[in-house]
Amino acid sequence: MPRTPPGSQSSLRAANRDRVLGVLRREGSLAQAEIARLTGLSPATVSNIVGELRESGDVDVRPAVSGGRRAVRVSLSRRSGVVIGLDFGHRHLRVAIGDLAHEVLAEDVVDIDVDHQAQEGIATAGRLVDDLLGRLAVDRADVVGVGMGLPGPIDAVTGAVGSSAILPGWVGVPAAAQMSERLGLPVRVDNDANLGALAELHWGAGQGVRDLAYLKASTGVGSGLVIDGRVHRGGAGTAGEIGHTTLDENGSVCRCGNRGCLETIVGTSVLLESLRTSHGPDLTVRGMIDRAVAGDAGCARVVSDAGRAIGNAAANLCNLLNPQMIVVGGDLAAAGETLLEPMRQVVHRFAVPAAVPTIVAGVLGERAEVLGALALVLREGEPIPR
Repeated sequence: MPRTPPGSQSSLRAANRDRVLGVLRREGSLAQAEIARLTGLSPATVSNIVGELRESGDVDVRPAVSGGRRAVRVSLSRRSGVVIGLDFGHRHLRVAIGDLAHEVLAEDVVDIDVDHQAQEGIATAGRLVDDLLGRLAVDRADVVGVGMGLPGPIDAVTGAVGSSAILPGWVGVPAAAQMSERLGLPVRVDNDANLGALAELHWGAGQGVRDLAYLKASTGVGSGLVIDGRVHRGGAGTAGEIGHTTLDENGSVCRCGNRGCLETIVGTSVLLESLRTSHGPDLTVRGMIDRAVAGDAGCARVVSDAGRAIGNAAANLCNLLNPQMIVVGGDLAAAGETLLEPMRQVVHRFAVPAAVPTIVAGVLGERAEVLGALALVLREGEPIPR
């Protein structure tokens, strides 16, 4: 088949078509005027391209109202494909399938053992993916890509999971390559905090913010950093490891090998342990948070102390990177102001005034990371094949 010569009218039309498809994949449903603004194409050109794509079945078009006026909203059709998101947490695996219009079509979650081996986790993920694809009657050939999150640093060069990961059975494993082999699909992997940042940036509390830090406070503490609208991963992929900020050089030994890291002070297992004597051995993270919010003095003290410690590390982050907003996610975010207000007080104390950001709880809850895994493919994946 002859190649289209560069600079020809047909190549220009193809390039413009790709620009429209690309912005629809990144943003989801858009009015034609928004497509024109984001692509830099004229409204007439966008209208012609949308007409062609509608005729070929690549997009769905529906009437809407924008700015008080009648408009047309455009989104990629189901025939354009689906994406899969995988979120491996401390004790759970969540899987979601979404279409290219950014709608979640199916989702499932199962408990997993924190000490499971990578191959066991990969096999479980494979079974869940197979089940969800079957439920939706979606052929594997229609899957554009898979995003996958793990609670630990991912080496940018080798793709291996770093030694400070919360799931020890994954350390040193080239996660993307092995999951790709099991699924027979292209897989992109990132740490869970980066995925939480992506999700809150595009669908949650951080919409419209260009510089953002997402702090995930759970069993471990991680952060995803967004600079000028893009996730910043650093040279080796370890940017944002705020949980390993040293707060007490004579403190407990952390899994990373250092002493007194933030995680050794505010990790949920540490907080629960501090309440065992007063509240009994059966207290759960959810129970601790519920009691703290309800006014239980001991639980509220432990959670607010955690907020102050997180604020100490966050103040340094603010002075270095000056984010507009800090979004707090993870298990501890459910404590709301019991956690956030002490955190704000410390940030105001130790960050320079011009660097003090808005500090809010995330709005996506426990689904943030799996939605971020979908966003990893939708917003940062390869172009849609034609």
